[in-house]
Amino acid sequence: MKAAVQNGADSVYFGASNFNARASASNFDLTNLKDAISYAKLRGVNTHLTLNTLIKDSEFEEAVLLAQKAYEFGIDAIIVQDLGLASYLIENFPDLPIHASTQMTIHNLEGVKKIESLGFKRAVLSRELSLEEIEYICSNSNIEIECFIHGALCICYSGQCLFSSMVGGRSGNRGKCAQPCRLPYELICENSSKELCFSLNGNVTKETEVTKLNVPNEKGYLLSPRDLCGLDYLPKLIAAGVMCFKIEGRMKSPEYVATVTRIYRKYIDLALSDQTYVVDKNDVEELAQVFNRGNFSSGHLSSQANKDLIYPKKPNNIGIYIGNVSNLKPNKGHILVSLNHSVSLGDSITFENENTTYTISELMLKGKNIDNAKKGQFVEIGRMKGNIHSGDKIYRIASKDLSTLAKLSYKTENKKTHLTCKIKLEKEKPIIFEVKTINNQSLLFKDIKVSLNSDTIVPLEALSRPITKERIIEQINKTNDTIFIFDKIDVDLDNNLFLPSIKVLNELRRNALEQINIIAQNRILRRSPNLPEIIISKKADKKTNKSISVLLNILHEDYNYVDLQNINQVYIPLKYFSNKKYEKIIESISNRFDTYIYLPPIIKSNYKNLLINVIDNSIDRFSVKGFVISNLSSFGFIDIVNKKYKDKFKYIGNYTLNIYNQYTTQKLHKLGLERLTISPELDNMAIQSITNNNIDKEIIVYGRVPLMNINYCLLGKTNRCYPTCGSLCQDEKVYYLKDRLGLNFRIIPDNIQTVSTIYNSKITSISADNFNVSSYRIDVLDENIKQINLIAETVISGKRFEGKEYTNGNLNREI
Repeated sequence: MKAAVQNGADSVYFGASNFNARASASNFDLTNLKDAISYAKLRGVNTHLTLNTLIKDSEFEEAVLLAQKAYEFGIDAIIVQDLGLASYLIENFPDLPIHASTQMTIHNLEGVKKIESLGFKRAVLSRELSLEEIEYICSNSNIEIECFIHGALCICYSGQCLFSSMVGGRSGNRGKCAQPCRLPYELICENSSKELCFSLNGNVTKETEVTKLNVPNEKGYLLSPRDLCGLDYLPKLIAAGVMCFKIEGRMKSPEYVATVTRIYRKYIDLALSDQTYVVDKNDVEELAQVFNRGNFSSGHLSSQANKDLIYPKKPNNIGIYIGNVSNLKPNKGHILVSLNHSVSLGDSITFENENTTYTISELMLKGKNIDNAKKGQFVEIGRMKGNIHSGDKIYRIASKDLSTLAKLSYKTENKKTHLTCKIKLEKEKPIIFEVKTINNQSLLFKDIKVSLNSDTIVPLEALSRPITKERIIEQINKTNDTIFIFDKIDVDLDNNLFLPSIKVLNELRRNALEQINIIAQNRILRRSPNLPEIIISKKADKKTNKSISVLLNILHEDYNYVDLQNINQVYIPLKYFSNKKYEKIIESISNRFDTYIYLPPIIKSNYKNLLINVIDNSIDRFSVKGFVISNLSSFGFIDIVNKKYKDKFKYIGNYTLNIYNQYTTQKLHKLGLERLTISPELDNMAIQSITNNNIDKEIIVYGRVPLMNINYCLLGKTNRCYPTCGSLCQDEKVYYLKDRLGLNFRIIPDNIQTVSTIYNSKITSISADNFNVSSYRIDVLDENIKQINLIAETVISGKRFEGKEYTNGNLNREI
């Protein structure tokens, strides 16, 4: 935090000990949270608490108490993911800005307008947006907009990733992501003729699994994006109206934070000036030196396809390439290299086939020891032993000089509050010492005036060398280790005086600055409002009649869906309503079952008009019962539909709204959702709690859980469709990511929005008889009609499927 503040950050965001998206970071506890807030605010830097995880009912009161403490300590804003918690804070802390975390998946104008109407003061946009999309949002909304500008990128839309949770029990929505995106995978494909094995309580049905895997297309870290560097986009983003640029840095070193903050401060100031905006390649090199994954990319900021988004060779820092091993002396542990970059003693290096990091402690040029070597010199580096071979590439992982510069920056006080001083010295009278703050600074220091007198030491008549005004000013100006600096010191000094001890000036200065500091610190603190009781219902009316819903993730033209049995509701993804070849299938389904249009979690701006047209045509063509709402932005479309069709339809809240607690269910119910699908992340006890109110709930009892929604096509290797990609997404093959354990994760690409979905390798199957819900939901991909009917029968019987293909998810483990 000091590194960020001292290098020019306007605001810092950090977590407390609980409920933040970096649970493994060195977060602040309540003891030093107050000090952290004070440290930043006294230096004119705003503080934002990250309370940006999903909250269970059992944790809600603790989360509110943490927010209350932060409020009392003077926090400037709180970043929140959980809709229920955000709504509570907005209602009960009206003068505290609540920011919508990027974890809320706010990715279009409709989403921004919705959170604006809910009382949020700022939206931290999804990282998948282009400059043009950000500009459009800024131009058409009144809320503050914040976006990421530098650092690590998630491959998945934040708030939509269940990979770490469902596979490993460590939820990214709970701040404990195990980063499966940084692991190696293999892209494989198979023919579409695959039938699933079903095992009910150990009894295998007649269906057999027929898998035909072809030669792998690609191996590597296929989900690991390069880090974002947005320097080139700063002027246009500022012109677009972005209020704040976020640098990812909470899991990085202070040297990293210092360097990146310093450089972005430089270029933001340059963009705001009248000078020509040109990025110095040396600054980009410094950014790469402190951390890069295969160099940088522009992320999703460009409107053109980014074919360099992923770096498949290595998932962590690769450093700066400095040359290849020309020769080596293995017995001595010496390597020879023609330098492509300068190096120094104390630098850290590594080799392409070696995970070990080495510190350069011996550097020689023509047999003589040197401290530094320049680009182009042929040098010998000693004490290097390991998996090193001639021709290996060498990378500098850390620069001693750059690290030293960074450390110096945050060990020095660079943020100063400006003061004026008047001091009066008269013979044998107490010294009068008056300090005022200059008012064109932070409001914390506005109109502060401190007047002090010396108590025991007074000026006397000088016998030989009287004190001078210059000596007095020099002594008072000794404020280097404080946040203060004197702009003007007026000295009223009688003739021929001396001070028995110069320390009296030090004491007067120290006491005056301390009093100013105390006044400012007291202004930071706030008194908390009286909060209403947090009410978590303990009992609800028992739901006796349970319906069964089925989500048809894939519509198969050769399936006769009217033969489905025991099914009450059918959810069909929106994309199928826009394709004429599925009209007859949808018509037959909607005539037989209550049919809902299943809106996707991601609706890009260029898809909006098509979406509205498709909805209108579908309402005219088919018997549509309602809609499944998957993102806050979809409420904008609800308003359009309700206005046009006069509240004709029913609305179901999808689990992708991250339905975790009763406060969230209540808020979504007030917004017009009649039934809510519980998050598949939740454990048994949390599900029991969330169903203890009378709002209708639905629980997913069967299906492959979507682990990721990614703005990237693994087949075309880009974040946007482009004409020459080959259109592999439209062939008859089925694609998977195969992990190190041999598990296959199904990929369903999308050529409408370039949003690919990755599904779990195992099928979630749970018995939900004990849960007080009104509906059971079955999610299917390739299951045929016979298999779907078997699943429905199994659900009705209160049983679940067993075997290695199945999992009960997080039901029996706490995340």
